[in-house]
Amino acid sequence: MINEIFKSYGISPIPKDYTEAMAYVPYQSNNPKFYSVPHGFECGTMFPTLNKQFYGSKCMVEMNDD
Repeated sequence: MINEIFKSYGISPIPKDYTEAMAYVPYQSNNPKFYSVPHGFECGTMFPTLNKQFYGSKCMVEMNDD
């Protein structure tokens, strides 16, 4: 069914021009600590060791109109 959808819309699950990437996913210990469900939902993860803050402003360059 999924292949029929891709064909009918003329799209592919993998683009023709894609960039390869490398990912690192750390192993969890046998008895990891968990957040509570509401806090985990707010953080986007249930595991405190995977809760990494995103600071998008560090990637931006300030521009002056001067």
